[in-house]
Amino acid sequence: MDARAKPQPALSSVAAYPRPSREEAEAAVRTLLAWAGDNPNREGLLDTPRRVTEAYGEFFAGYKQSAAETLETTFKEVGGYDDIVLVKDIPFASHCEHHMVPFVGKAHIAYLPNGGVVGLSKLARLVEVYGRRLQVQENMTQQVIDAVNEHLDPHGAAVMLEAEHMCMSMRGVRAHGAVTTTLRFTGKFAEERDLQDRFFAMIGRRA
Repeated sequence: MDARAKPQPALSSVAAYPRPSREEAEAAVRTLLAWAGDNPNREGLLDTPRRVTEAYGEFFAGYKQSAAETLETTFKEVGGYDDIVLVKDIPFASHCEHHMVPFVGKAHIAYLPNGGVVGLSKLARLVEVYGRRLQVQENMTQQVIDAVNEHLDPHGAAVMLEAEHMCMSMRGVRAHGAVTTTLRFTGKFAEERDLQDRFFAMIGRRA
């Protein structure tokens, strides 16, 4: 793994695209309902465009959230602790940017402090910042570790994501239960195999 990987832009040109109105979004949902073969004017679907639009506001709230703000507060008084800090089994749900269907799984984040630590809940919030966007799992893994490196400046970091993708289990090959794993090491984690082995042992996985 490249210990000097450069951070990638989080949103590229997304922010520059004009955002439709709430009414336009609801009209688009009605169009999709009709395209799917149903009647958007029947009783059970009359309120669906509103509900879907509200749900999308929750699913994709990450576009309004900032990794910098999430990780801005660190604590220096940790008794000189400089060993691995690990938060594992962080649940997340995201949406595939290719089919806009969910992928669901767990994230494991570890880092070696460099003079301070961040609140443990902030690492879970960081996963949510990037998970609540249209995503590719590989990109999400890179974004999380880039944020840890940029804002915490640790001696090393490790990020693993494990997820089941509904675009594989609900459609296409319909490979129910297949899990995709992505992994990045930087700094000392990329350089020292014993740290990698400890990371895998701490999350209950084999190298």
